[in-house]
Order: sequence, then structure tokens, then C-alpha cells
Amino acid sequence: MTDQPVYAQTPEAVVADVSSDIARGLTKGEAQTRLTTNGPNRLAQGKRKTLAQRFLDQFKDFMIIVLLAAALIAGLVVHEWADAGIILAVVIINAIFGVFQESKAEEAIDALQKMATPNAHVLRDGEVLTIPSNELVVGDIVLLEAGDVVPADLRLIESANLKIEESALTGESVPVEKDTAVISKTEVGIGDRTNMAFMNSNITYGRGTGVVVATGMQTEVGRIAGMINSAKETSTPLQENLSQLGKQLTVMILIIAAIVFAVGMWRQAASLPEMFLTAISLAVAAIPEGLPAIVTIILALGTQKMAKRNALVRKLPAVETLGSTDIIASDKTGTLTQNKMTVEKTWYDGGLHDAKAGVESTNPLMQIMNFANDTKIQENGKMLGDPTETALVAFGKAHAYNIDAELANMPRVAEVPFDSERKLMSTVHDLGDGTFFVATKGAPDQLLKRTTQIVDDTAVTALTEDRKQALLTANTGMAKQALRVLGMAYKIIDAIPDPVNSDTIEQDLIFAGLVGMIDPERPEAAQAVAEAKAAGIRPMMITGDHQDTAEAIAGRLGIIEPGDDAAVITGAELDQQSDAEFEKNVVKYSVYARVAPEHKVRIVNAWQKRGKVVAMTGDGVNDAPALKAADIGIGMGITGTEVSKGASDMVLADDNFSTIVVAVEEGRKVFSNIQKAIQYLLSANLGEVLTLFMMTMLGWDILAPVHILWINLVTDTIPAIALGVEPTEPGIMKQKPRGRASNFFSGGVGPAVIWQGMLEGLLTLGVYFVGITWPVHTGNAAIHADALTMAYATLGLIQLFHAFNVKSIHQSLFTVGAFHNKAFNWAILVSFLLLAVTILVPGFNSLFHVTSLDGFQWALVLGAGLLMIIIVELVKLVERHVKKA
Repeated sequence: MTDQPVYAQTPEAVVADVSSDIARGLTKGEAQTRLTTNGPNRLAQGKRKTLAQRFLDQFKDFMIIVLLAAALIAGLVVHEWADAGIILAVVIINAIFGVFQESKAEEAIDALQKMATPNAHVLRDGEVLTIPSNELVVGDIVLLEAGDVVPADLRLIESANLKIEESALTGESVPVEKDTAVISKTEVGIGDRTNMAFMNSNITYGRGTGVVVATGMQTEVGRIAGMINSAKETSTPLQENLSQLGKQLTVMILIIAAIVFAVGMWRQAASLPEMFLTAISLAVAAIPEGLPAIVTIILALGTQKMAKRNALVRKLPAVETLGSTDIIASDKTGTLTQNKMTVEKTWYDGGLHDAKAGVESTNPLMQIMNFANDTKIQENGKMLGDPTETALVAFGKAHAYNIDAELANMPRVAEVPFDSERKLMSTVHDLGDGTFFVATKGAPDQLLKRTTQIVDDTAVTALTEDRKQALLTANTGMAKQALRVLGMAYKIIDAIPDPVNSDTIEQDLIFAGLVGMIDPERPEAAQAVAEAKAAGIRPMMITGDHQDTAEAIAGRLGIIEPGDDAAVITGAELDQQSDAEFEKNVVKYSVYARVAPEHKVRIVNAWQKRGKVVAMTGDGVNDAPALKAADIGIGMGITGTEVSKGASDMVLADDNFSTIVVAVEEGRKVFSNIQKAIQYLLSANLGEVLTLFMMTMLGWDILAPVHILWINLVTDTIPAIALGVEPTEPGIMKQKPRGRASNFFSGGVGPAVIWQGMLEGLLTLGVYFVGITWPVHTGNAAIHADALTMAYATLGLIQLFHAFNVKSIHQSLFTVGAFHNKAFNWAILVSFLLLAVTILVPGFNSLFHVTSLDGFQWALVLGAGLLMIIIVELVKLVERHVKKA
């Protein structure tokens, strides 16, 4: 085949190039040979992993490996089988979640396959056959009619009023008028290839014939499938942070455990087996083995909250990713706009009018827009037809125009259908008095060529040059507002001519007015854009629609300043920039028009290379590669194809941009709560490590492994999960996105974990020191037993007291409310009882090697817990004043 694009060649040249015949098509033998050589017309699937492979892949994460090692040590060395069982259960649950979530790309490809039409009407050996579409080959002549799904990529040979809905491929909101004319440009985007029909697009009007020029993976849809298969999964900020956290913690904990063991042996604090057991217990206790489960539970609770607000999460980490989003790249049609063409302006009687003002039912303009119209109204009131025509009928209904009654009085008796060359449509109606009303609508420039008069306030006068200029000025002004403008004209005739055609009907018309339509922005979208900007998020529009339309809507929404041309770029202009140039210039642009699938992926990649977290919305097949490449892909639940939903991390049940902003708020809350849980867990674990380390260094009696493991079990998980359902803190949407570079220790959490963990350890050691120095009982053994019991109780209770501190990382406990979270209150109570039962209930004392404490000793323990709250709150108060200053 020639290197020249098929759309730049004549139909005859393309047919000759693929060795076919317009009149007879391929022979059956040749078609079979090509099918055997090139394979079936279907999309290829990437190599798929077995269920076992997917399951095993979940155990490659460093943190998971550490937890498995901890489980083995806890069971085989420490003989804490319950602890080992909990760790293993956590790991297995996480693996199951991972397998369940790991089918995005496969679902997307499966959905693409389902979109394909099962059969095609094809010409072979001069005979029209209906064959399975997967048997189509290059060179086949395919017949198309309204209602068909295009079975392969075709160069059109014939086109009779053919319109094809290509929004899933191009993002353009209205069906595209097709013709067979050669396109002289060699670089033309998909949306502008008007002599082509693409696989999986829908015929909405007319009929046509085309020659197959690409099948399977060579089609435009095939290219998208290839991009989906080859797109790399991006790690979410949460996954990166957890992995980094796991590695850092493990190294630190193993070093500390080794030091404790070495110092203990040097000081002869215990026998070698006992000291080894203590070091292992310390390592097991210090590793936050419940962290993956806690994060999973917090994310799952977040998904439930989001679902109630129309954001359906398909992949758990997406909940948190939303909270770190820097860029929201949104499709226009249906997300920022209503996906419904609507009359916005009318021009008649020499003046421009807002649509709300309406048009009198007796005005010819209202009659024409309803008469020259093929919209069908169903019994339930739903309108079927071309979006621009349904908009005209909807306008009439909104202003009490009874179309059914009018057509009953003036029935349609003849018509001249629309065709893409003359860009007009006319209908003829019987007025019942021997005369007929001709209603014509179409492109204003074409209509003016056939117009000699104009109606002005019911008076019909000659269309002078001044009047024509006023009309053209109004048309230009409406077009600059990105309105789709139609002209309306009419005349009265005494008889129906024979034949009825453009020459006999569409001449000497009376101009009635102009109608400007647009797919308007959603009422709440502008507010949502403003909220996103206030939250430090940059909203952008990426659409397949025309530049003027995209720029106008973006200006009205506040994405760009009205008239800011520099912030708008087309796909063709983007092609002229190298990846390096575009990465440098990407900050300039907020609106992208007439883009192709690869452009969307380039936009996502350019921002990611600048370290930004990108959320991408989309509803079409063409959006799927970018949805998969983005940090969070957001599909549309109503208008979205199954392909785009399959490639997404989250689906909007209401297709509404404002729902994304709501989800961002929920995502920020989720991250904040995970951060609180981590601060709580790590400061508690650090307190345990420091207590054991200092006891060993000072030569004191050391807490037994059972003490550390029980404290770790009952005071870690339950309160940490409860912190995960803390309400949203005030002002969370006034903060800047935390971005990819931040982690769980950002925002002062890292230093807080260290000093608060040290404080827990020091307070525990202080209580132990008081217990030894001022004993209640006599006898060396009793003194040491009491002191160890006090240290055990303090280390456990001080963590529960500290849980109140971390309800807010920076704000006062009294500002956020100490007891507002009922789940948290119950969690603290349950953990306290589980800890207290080991000291207060007879029989447990010997099991846990503890003694009963008197009132003075309990007062010391509780005083240390209260002191923890007081000190942390005072430090936070100082931090707030310093920050304010």
C-alpha cells in the first residue's frame, strides 16, 4: 500500500491499492486467503497471569515479606501462635484484595471486544452477504445503514446523509457528518477525518459504503487496545509510602533488636535463650504488623462514604490518591457540561434574545425550528433524534409550544432531507386553505444564498445589505461564544412543485431568525472548579471538541480567564512539540481541544514527570489508555463506555465534576486518618522499643515477651482503626495538595513520632523508677514484681491516653472534640478492659507474671497517662503559636 494516508486518496485509488473491486468486492477465495494470512478482525489480548500467579505476586512486597518473617518468628521461636495467626490472616486478606483489584486492563479489553458488532454486511463476488465481523479482511466492501456499528476501519466510497456518532473515540459531543471527499492535509486528527468510518462507532443517520482499510489491532480502536495493554501501572502515593515505610522500619527495628540482645548479654541481664527471646519479641512488637490491615479497613470505610456521595471506588488505594491530587484533567462533555444540546440564544426582529425570554408560538422562528425537525417524541416524553434537533423541540416544549397540535393542524406533506453538501433541510406543511408552509433550517451562510426577504416584527421586507450585515454580525457574535448556530427561513407556496427538491423548494425564502445552541456547563461545575482551585488543585479540560467550544466553556467555568488563548492548545499544535518541549511548556496549558488518545497519555505523562499526582476523567474508548496511565483514572457511570470504566480506578455514578471535588475531600480525610493511625502506632511501638532498650542498658529487670506482645495486640489495632473513622478536620480543603514527594512523616508527623515515642518510654521508665525507689511492699522480689507490673500497666495505658492526642496532628484535642467519635470511645474502652483484665482478674496474674497494684500505684500509672496528654497538648499549643507568628 502507498505511504499516503487513505483519507488523502480518492476512494477509487484506495480500492485499487487494496486490490479490491467497488462493484463486486473481493472473491470469497481471496477473502479466505487474506483471513488466513492476516488473522481475524478482533482485538489481541495481552498475556494474562493465572490466578495462582496473581496470588503469589502479592507476596513480593517488602513489607509483606517482613510480616511473613515476623509470623514465623512469633510462632516457631516465641511460640506466640495467636500473634502469628493474626499476622498471617492480615497478609492473606491483603493478597486476596490485591488479586480482586488486579483486573483493570483485562476488563477494559474485554469491554472493547463486547462493543464490536457481531455481524457485517459485505459485498463478495458481487453478492451482499452477512458474515461475522471477525471474518472481515482488508479490501472488503462494507454496507452501512442507520443503527449499525462500524465493524472495521473504512474509507468511505458512498455517503448518503451519513452521520456517525464517534464520541467514544473522539470525545466530540454530536454525530459527525460524513462524505467521500479527499482530505488534502496529510496530518489530520481522527475527529476531522470526515471520509472515514472507524471500528466500534455508531451509524446514527443515513447510509453509506466503505472499503476496509484496517482490521483488528491495526484499527484506531486496536491502537487504543494496544496502548491499554502496554500502559504501565503507576504506583499510588500510598503504595509508595507504605513500601518505603516498611523498609525503613524493618532496618531500624532489626538494628535496635540486635543492640538490645548484645547489651543484654554483655550485662548478663538474662540467659542467652531468654535474651534472644526478648530481642525477637521486641522486633515482632515493634513491626506494625496490623498496619496493612488498618490501612485496608480505613480505605474500605472511605469507599463506603464515597459511594454514598456518588463516587464508586474500584481500587482501594484510589481513595487516598485523590487526597494527594495536584491535577484534575477532566473531559468536557457530560462531566463539566450537561451532555445535552440546549438553545441558549435566539436572534429575530433585529435583536439578540436570551433563551429564557422564549419565542411567541405564532412567530415563524418557533414554527420552523419545530417543523423542519425529525425528532420523535416517545410516550414517556423522551425525545429521539439528532441532538441539535431535539434541543429545538425541547426549547419549544419549555415555552408551551404544542408541537403535536400544530402538526395536526399543519401536517407534513413533503420534505427535502438534509444533506451535508447544501447543509439544509426543508419540510412542506398543508395550511388547509390551499396553500403550503415551507420550513427550512440549516447553516446560516447557505441559507442566506437562498433568501430574498426578512421578517421583522411580523412585517416582511426586502433583505437589504444593511439587514444582511446585521444578521451576519449576530451570527459571528454567537459563533464566538462557541454556539452552534442554525438559520431559520420560510415561505408560503400555492402548490407543491413536481419534483420536490432544493431547486424547487429552497429558493426565494424569507429569513426568520437564528438559533444558537451549546452543550451548557453543569450549574454546579463552576463552584466545583473554584473549590478545586482553593484546594491548590489545577483543573484542566481535555476534549475532542472544537477549540472555540472548549475555550468558551472553560472560560465560563473559570478554568481559564475568558479569552485567554495562550492557555488553549489543540492536538495538532501539541504534535509539533517534542516530549521534552511539552514537558517544559505543559504548565502553560489548561485547555486541550481536538485531542487524540495518545495526546491524553502525553499530557498525563508530562505532569507526572514534573512530580505531580494526576487524576484523569473520561467516558470514551479513546480515554482508556490515559485513564490507566493516570495516578487515578475516573470513569463516567452514566455516559461512560464499559471500556473506560474497566480502565478506571473510580467511577462517578452521576458523571459530575463536582463529585470529584467531594471525593478529593474524602481522600484527604482518609490520608489524614491513616497518618494519625501511623503516628499512633509508631510512637507506641517506639515507646516499647525505648523502654526495653533503656531497661537493658540500665541493667533493670526487663519486661517479659508476653507483656510486650499483649500490649502490642490489644492497644495497637483497635484504637488505630477507630482513628481511621475520625471526622473531617475543619479547613482540610484550604490546604495545598500534599503531592507525590510527601510521605506519612510529612507535616511534622515524623518528629512527633520520635519525641512522643520517647516521651512514652521515659514516662514508663519513670514510673518503674518510682516503683523501685518508693516500694509499697517489702522484699526484693515483691518490689521488682510491683515495679514491672507498674511499667507494664503504664506502657499500655499511656498508649491509650496518647490516642486522644493524635485525634488531630496539630489542632487541640478540645477543638476537634475528645469524645465526638463513638467508635473511638468504644475502642479505647475495649482496649482498656483487655489490658486491665490481665492485672485485675485473679488467675491472669500468674499467666502474665504481674501482681495486684494498690491505689497509690494505680494513681502513678494514671498520672503518667494524663501527663502524656498534658505535655503533648502543650507542645501542640506552642507549635500553633510559632506557626502563626
